[in-house]
Amino acid sequence: MAAKKTGKNPGAKQRRGLRGKGPTPKAADRPYHVAAKAKSRKSTYKPERKRTDDERSERPTSDRARPSSGRSTSSRPSTGRPSASRSKRPGTDRGRPDKRGSTRPRQDRAVREKSSATYVDTIAGRNTVVEALRANIPAKELIVAIGLDVDERITEILDHARVSGLTVREVTRHQVESITGMANHQGVALIVKPYAYSSQKEIFQRAKSPALFVAVDGVTDPRNIGAIVRSAAAFGADGVLIPERRNASITATAWKASAGAAARLPIAQVKNLARSIEDAKEFGCFIVGLDGESTNTVDGLKIATDSLYVIVGSEGKGLSRLVREKCDVVVSIPMRQSVESLNASVAMAIALYTIEEKRRKVN
Repeated sequence: MAAKKTGKNPGAKQRRGLRGKGPTPKAADRPYHVAAKAKSRKSTYKPERKRTDDERSERPTSDRARPSSGRSTSSRPSTGRPSASRSKRPGTDRGRPDKRGSTRPRQDRAVREKSSATYVDTIAGRNTVVEALRANIPAKELIVAIGLDVDERITEILDHARVSGLTVREVTRHQVESITGMANHQGVALIVKPYAYSSQKEIFQRAKSPALFVAVDGVTDPRNIGAIVRSAAAFGADGVLIPERRNASITATAWKASAGAAARLPIAQVKNLARSIEDAKEFGCFIVGLDGESTNTVDGLKIATDSLYVIVGSEGKGLSRLVREKCDVVVSIPMRQSVESLNASVAMAIALYTIEEKRRKVN
């Protein structure tokens, strides 16, 4: 079959396509380029001639009211504030109007929930809550996270709550963290009731003879406070006195450390420890201070069988200057030189044990 003749040279179009089109024109010479448009505007721009007063008066009112540009303007007066689109910054939602039309910045959800978190006196953690309920710590409410994995400890916690009539509230895990202020709450927390303090007058009136009072000076760790209360109850003290300022109070942590002794021993908060010392002297007590730098030891305390008011200071600073000056005697715990000092609760426990032993030998 013969090929069909087109009458055209098939290679002519290809040769024309390979032919050069000349040099690339400059950007200002290309009609659709930004530089060309800018050049065109610059060439057609004519500065406005300043009009005279006569020319302004001859201008029609409609022309004066007409805006100079083609954009529409609003009759609303300008407030001088930037628009919402300009005020918006990267990474924020500022300038985005809400449902009410306000352009106030929107806070992130985590920030809002953190600011609204209300930390209360709580005990968190499965083992901690079990031990607190076993010690009969007075509680207001049991908080349990929704979808919590139930084990033996959770079963015991719920049994304690049912027997004692404790209210159980189910919340989300994030709400448990907001209530307790702890991230490792393990999905369960116990809200503790505020401790009901006794008065110093009541403690003095109920004291036996010879009396034994325990006081702290600058002990800020609630676990130490709880341990001191536990030792005071174990060795027959009549009460514990805690200054309101610069000292830890009976919190959930202190209550747990006392192993329930805070429920059996009266505790008072005093406004001024120096004044409480003067009251104890009027009651007939000798004031005994515990300080590791004293050369006198608790073993040689000859007034152990009399009424005593024993004070322990913080582990680092010890007794304050004013309290030390008001003490009748300052004693220390004998120990080896390799140890610098004892914990405040440990020192108080050793001193109370020594005093109890001396009283028992006399009786």
